[in-house]
Amino acid sequence: MGKYVVSPTTHPTGCGRFSAAFAIRRADGNGTYCRVFRFDRTFASRHAAHLFAVTQGWVESTGVGLGAF
Repeated sequence: MGKYVVSPTTHPTGCGRFSAAFAIRRADGNGTYCRVFRFDRTFASRHAAHLFAVTQGWVESTGVGLGAF
């Protein structure tokens, strides 16, 4: 399919909110590269955190973001 695999995830915080993170993996004939992004921002719902992680993963994998690899 694509060049990258993006795996979004959410985690409950101690104060009842949710944090967002994603891992992005690229594999080619020479090996595999993986980066994990965690965010300080918290969200009121798991759905909102998941949507943020998916969106940030898409931005990173398409090269739209400044940190694209």
